[in-house]
Amino acid sequence: MTATPPVYDKPSAPVDKRLLVVGAGAVGTFLGTLLGSVGYDVTLVRIFEPPSEKPVTLTRPDGTRVVVPVHRVTRTEDAQPPDLILVAVKMPALREALAPTQVWPDVPTLTVENGIGAEQAAAEVRNLAPILAGSMTAPIRLASGDEVSWLGRGGIGLAATNGPAERFIAPLLADFRRAGLRAAELPDAGSMKWSKLLANLVANATGAILDMDPDAIYADGRLFEIERRQLLETLAVMSALGLRPVRLPGAAVPWLARAGRLPSWLSRPILRRIVGGARGGKLPSLRLHVHAAGDAPSGEQTEVMWMNGAVASFGAENGVSAPVNARLAELVDEVAANPDRRAYFRHNPGRLLADLASTS
Repeated sequence: MTATPPVYDKPSAPVDKRLLVVGAGAVGTFLGTLLGSVGYDVTLVRIFEPPSEKPVTLTRPDGTRVVVPVHRVTRTEDAQPPDLILVAVKMPALREALAPTQVWPDVPTLTVENGIGAEQAAAEVRNLAPILAGSMTAPIRLASGDEVSWLGRGGIGLAATNGPAERFIAPLLADFRRAGLRAAELPDAGSMKWSKLLANLVANATGAILDMDPDAIYADGRLFEIERRQLLETLAVMSALGLRPVRLPGAAVPWLARAGRLPSWLSRPILRRIVGGARGGKLPSLRLHVHAAGDAPSGEQTEVMWMNGAVASFGAENGVSAPVNARLAELVDEVAANPDRRAYFRHNPGRLLADLASTS
């Protein structure tokens, strides 16, 4: 039986906007290519490949594909002056990545990093620019340097973090929607980013430490209690900060919060169902980072200090104890840096439980 060939879409007519994507990994390439499909002139900054004009193919969840022309540069400074800067680097590299963009000091800037603190860093480095916060929930995978796959539904939430950014939200939402991505404006950037963090924490640190899949973690009642405790600590910190869980496009975070507060016997089956379909088969980010190192020390810092570590540090500043998040953050960095520690915990929940026993 002959396979049906894929159908290729055509990019929409130009909208006369230049987009500069700083950090063209999976997320940056996806969002840049998506906006390119509706007419943006897109430049991807990829420091590990030579400049070129090779296009990127976007594969949508329904199997249709669109080939989008892009410019690829090695240095941010070599790009044409943009109308929008999208920053999608890992948190440890954020300030360094933002520094060259100062050649365009007042260009609106969209940060889509996981964790807490990207918008504050952007506001400090780019203090003349409108700063937009983004939280993406669409599961994606960089199939190669020339192709990005959109694996499921999801979407993106946007929020202005300063007054000058407000007028850029509506047109950008409209452009994402024209490209087929669910997009919504959130009135409070802080609640949005912490809600995305709450979703990101699920089976993330524990999965990285134990090298276990989310469904296996939630199938183990003992590990579920660790997961539940980290969520409850995070909710307590959010409450102390005056923030509440909010719904993101494709992510019913308030339901996650409600389920986490239920008794364990009731919350566990609910959360197992939520976790089972949430990631589209993609590894959680921290496990992906540790997994990429193989049996060697990781050459790059993880983002855990902006995730579980942020819960612990903001908790300490606001009188809220978050010992599980604090210890998970330490352990993720330990297993990333030390292959022996990685081997010690791999597929051994008992050792993690024993290590965390003192946090009870």
